[in-house]
Amino acid sequence: MSLDTLLSYNWSVMVPEFIILGVIALLTIFDLFMPKTLDRKILGWIGIAAVFAAMVSLVPLAGGPVESILDDTFRLDSFAIAFKLLLLGGAGLVLFLAVSYEAKEGLELYKGEFYYLFLTALLGGMIMTSSGDLITLYIGLELLSISSYILAGIRKNNLQSNESAMKYVINGSISSAIILFGLSYVYGLTGSTNLLNIAGQLSQLMDGQQAYLLGLSFLMVLVGLAFKLAAAPFHMWAPDVYQGAPTPVTAFLSVVSKTAGFVIVLRIMLTVFYSAATDGPGSMPIMYDMQNYIAVLAGATMIIGNVVALKQTNIKRLFAYSSIAHAGYLLVALTTMTPNIFYTMWFYLLAYLLMNIGAFAVIQVVTAKTGSEKIADFAGLYRRAPVLAVAMGILLVSLAGFPGTAGFIGKLNIFIGTFVVQQPHYVLASIMIATTVVSYFYYFGIMVQMFFRPAADESKFNIPFGILVVLIIAVVGSILFGVMPNLALDFMHNNLDVLMDFFSQG
Repeated sequence: MSLDTLLSYNWSVMVPEFIILGVIALLTIFDLFMPKTLDRKILGWIGIAAVFAAMVSLVPLAGGPVESILDDTFRLDSFAIAFKLLLLGGAGLVLFLAVSYEAKEGLELYKGEFYYLFLTALLGGMIMTSSGDLITLYIGLELLSISSYILAGIRKNNLQSNESAMKYVINGSISSAIILFGLSYVYGLTGSTNLLNIAGQLSQLMDGQQAYLLGLSFLMVLVGLAFKLAAAPFHMWAPDVYQGAPTPVTAFLSVVSKTAGFVIVLRIMLTVFYSAATDGPGSMPIMYDMQNYIAVLAGATMIIGNVVALKQTNIKRLFAYSSIAHAGYLLVALTTMTPNIFYTMWFYLLAYLLMNIGAFAVIQVVTAKTGSEKIADFAGLYRRAPVLAVAMGILLVSLAGFPGTAGFIGKLNIFIGTFVVQQPHYVLASIMIATTVVSYFYYFGIMVQMFFRPAADESKFNIPFGILVVLIIAVVGSILFGVMPNLALDFMHNNLDVLMDFFSQG
């Protein structure tokens, strides 16, 4: 590629990525040359400033035309902007948790590494949102995954952290291999790695044998991505990793990493397999033929996530199974494939981001104070720290899906979507209602501990500034988007025509 060609590209569409990349390089150098005695929290504040700058640079791009550079491997469309805002917002809140985290068990020596590894993982997720090619999509996925493996085991002197990182690496590597194997069939059938070229060629697919290979590819990609999303029955790594990782890393894996996982699901599933017509042009896409497989995955994920959560005594393991359950709800939206699928999933991920990171903020403070992660240690929290208890109560109500919260609106959108399609999904809707009721038991079990059980220790809590910022944003957002959800949905409809941009040629 000549210099003139490189200079001809509109590089301004990658400004958010360039900001994050530049700060990663700066933080690496700063951490290397800073005195060992100097607190590394300053690196976290620089990271927060970088995330904020990236969001500011991204907002003016909303509502503009689709931009494509580097032979359509990088696309800035409304889909990319919408999900980058989620990733950056979630990353900023996690960084506030990180600067308030008291490093223990040898993590003091590696706290600087946390910040630039975290931003590297964020950069991988941002690349995924704008990928218009299988290769760049996979590079973004691995950039996110490898950074996550290291973050999960960053407490080198903690055996539980070491075990969780090893399980994460093994499961993540296997899932990546399965995804690659499945995508190799797509490349073999089309001779292209460009998503839109693949979609165009697969829409003309007429050969029965090719359709069989495409179905096999779909199942491999679905299984591989199910590992990444911690969807049942490929979820067994999640509880151990969530428990063994430092709390800010657990919050990152639960929210930012999961959002990026659904980004790649939408990019691959709806671009590649939704365009493939198994019986020739004009016939039903292969996604409709494979709906039952996604439905089984969604049902199993909702049931296993919620039922197993009932028996948990460790708060982080409970939230791991809660995260699995919420992945099941999102898979219901993927199963139904309504015209509003992008808006439904985006809003649900927004609500989930707010309520889950807020909950982890409270968990971080309580576990740091008590030195334990048992749910019983939340006993009497209302007497010791009323602000934390009330905030946690509101966030748990939102996670449970009670009216007046963002969690309720998110679940309601998905639930309604099961009936507005040509063939309603009554079984999935029933499972969704039943498992939501089950979730009340373990969410309200935490509230019983906080408000109705006596505290073993009456000492008060000191709430760090970063935790307070996260709680204010999370609680206000959960209530605001529950009472006035149109604030978020109107922004999507007015500024981001996701459906049109997603399938446009740019």
